[in-house]
Amino acid sequence: MNYRKEKTIFRKLQKKGFMPKHVAEVGVYQPETSNVYDYIQMDVRTTLVEPDPRSIELIKEHFSGMNNITLHQVAIYERNGKIELAQRDASTFVSVLESSPAIVNDSYRLNKEDTFIVEAKKFDEIDDGSIDLLSVDVEGSEWYVIQNLVSRPAVISIETHGAIYVNPRIDDIKRWMADNDYIIWYKDKSDSIFFKRGLINVTFIDKAKLLLYQLYLKIRRIRKIVKKSVKKVFNE
Repeated sequence: MNYRKEKTIFRKLQKKGFMPKHVAEVGVYQPETSNVYDYIQMDVRTTLVEPDPRSIELIKEHFSGMNNITLHQVAIYERNGKIELAQRDASTFVSVLESSPAIVNDSYRLNKEDTFIVEAKKFDEIDDGSIDLLSVDVEGSEWYVIQNLVSRPAVISIETHGAIYVNPRIDDIKRWMADNDYIIWYKDKSDSIFFKRGLINVTFIDKAKLLLYQLYLKIRRIRKIVKKSVKKVFNE
């Protein structure tokens, strides 16, 4: 979780001279971890989506009095209705998922005491078509946002990986990005950041950094897989 007030995506977009008019974030967690925090403070129109009641109260309190925010207190899913979420520390995810960061990285096993029921909506009921910066971090359910996206944001930040974990719908996400003319810009420890072709000037240095970081992520993942396997053998 990134508690730094000035987020990486904000700094990078500032350097590129890009200023969004409507930012949206699905899966906020706590207000200080919001990937669009800087834009909120700059009074940019903001759409936030968060299903956890505890996080919702923190968000309301922290951003009290700010009129540029619309908060949707729902989960995003492939259909409307009630769904069950599970929460483990900072990770809140749809309980029926077979793969999420908590399950893959931490070997979490579903415990009914960690679950709660929330209202779910398809993203096209929230997206009015004007979002130009989208951040999605919903612990394995990112595809449910992308598949019903009405807007075609200039920039999309989406959780695709982390330690051993790889997003279960990564192939669908990559295919959608290619079909809709998006190019990967950079990666961090958990997210891939894409941009609409022609809207961001990607330099040779940007491309070199991406290649090096992708290599780092591969090596890091292999090391963690080996470490986890060795630990499992010694624990048996």
